Amino acid sequence: MKAETLKKSILQYAMQGKLVAQDPNDEPANELLKRIKAEKEQLIKDGKIKKEKPLPPITEEEIPYELPQGWEWIRLGDICKLSQGNKVKNVQLPLLNAKYLRFKLEKIIYTEGILVNNGDYLILVDGENSGEVFYAFEDGIMGSTFKLLDISNYVSLNFVLKILQFYQAIFRGSKKGAAIPHLDKTLFKNIVIGLPPLTEQQRIVEKLEEILPLVEEYGKNEEILSEMNKKLPKQIRQSILQYAVQGKLVPQNPNDEPASELLKRIKAEKEQLIKDGKIKKEKPLIPITEDEIPYELPQGWEWVRISDIGEVSRGKSKHRPRNDKRLFGGKYPFIQTGDVARANTYVTNHAQTYSEFGLSQSRLFPKGTICITIAANIGDVAILSYDACFPDSIVGVIPFLKVVEPMYILYFLKIVKIQLEQFAPATAQKNINLGILDRLYIPLPPLAEQQRIVTKVEELMQIVDKLENEGK
Repeated sequence: MKAETLKKSILQYAMQGKLVAQDPNDEPANELLKRIKAEKEQLIKDGKIKKEKPLPPITEEEIPYELPQGWEWIRLGDICKLSQGNKVKNVQLPLLNAKYLRFKLEKIIYTEGILVNNGDYLILVDGENSGEVFYAFEDGIMGSTFKLLDISNYVSLNFVLKILQFYQAIFRGSKKGAAIPHLDKTLFKNIVIGLPPLTEQQRIVEKLEEILPLVEEYGKNEEILSEMNKKLPKQIRQSILQYAVQGKLVPQNPNDEPASELLKRIKAEKEQLIKDGKIKKEKPLIPITEDEIPYELPQGWEWVRISDIGEVSRGKSKHRPRNDKRLFGGKYPFIQTGDVARANTYVTNHAQTYSEFGLSQSRLFPKGTICITIAANIGDVAILSYDACFPDSIVGVIPFLKVVEPMYILYFLKIVKIQLEQFAPATAQKNINLGILDRLYIPLPPLAEQQRIVTKVEELMQIVDKLENEGK
């Protein structure tokens, strides 16, 4: 049970006489009502309060349940009322508004207004928290959103405050007014409540003061647990990916063709592509040194640069779509950084398309290209699910087919996202360059193990998704 629900249930029990035992020796509540009536008549006689219309009798339809022996059904207005207070001038007193009483505002001195005495209680009648009660810890001038709360001397003050706390949701849910919600004062004084004997009121307050702090503590722990539950799935996913690229997720098979053989075929494929004029010959990559290697790899794995295992190419966008209408309205999808950021593994949606002219100014990357954002949200990754163009704020990695599993590369890139972000300069428009990606080194397993890793990761991620959804 949620802490707030538990709190409401405990207060409901208190209001129904189920929280503490009744004592037949307690003076019944009807005797209190006689004294409360006499108190009111004396205050009217002394001119301290005005005579008001009698509250309507309580009907059978209004009684929600049977009360214990010695209790009485009354209206809230029988024991407390909202007061305008008395105006004073030529004073030097702090304004007692909600922010000040919550210790969130510095003292503001007023020279006139409605007087509030130290020890008075105020109730919010305007705003989103209508019905909330505040204690005045010093003399002051009442804020415009308050009314004074006058409570009979013949009932337990703290018991009435607990009643008001219990009904606060009703006060909030029954507000009048459009621009600024207001507490419905008629509803306030006409709410029907059960009044226990005075000594039972005191026992109820004692029990609530014993129980409610435990509920508050439970609520704090609930918040901590809720926050942990939010973070835990993300942490589990990161751990799964970390284990995957360290060779700890699936067992190695000594019969798998080692990654070193894959690299030979990749080298041969690259040489053929250069010979055919499909890619340009690039400078040799800087060898990976012993100092760069963060952990030891399993047998058959190899450390490689990202350019060792695929063609790395930046998108082209000399003409921005918003500046050149000739680029629009064609059949070629144009992927932007937001499309990559919102993608769930695969890019499946796009808002822009390129024309034939747009294609002539850009490049069509093939389905299966790994997209990496290098501006705005740095390090977001997703795989193209169709041929598409994209701007220079995205880098495409086209893995050498049949020797590299794109999903495995995607898993690694998700892990190093934070590292990539650290390379971005501290400017308003964060970005990284292609050279930083070229320096990335990746643990490359045998192809068969890459495929086993992808299968296992997908299986485990589905379990994490299920656990996350069950926790919502």
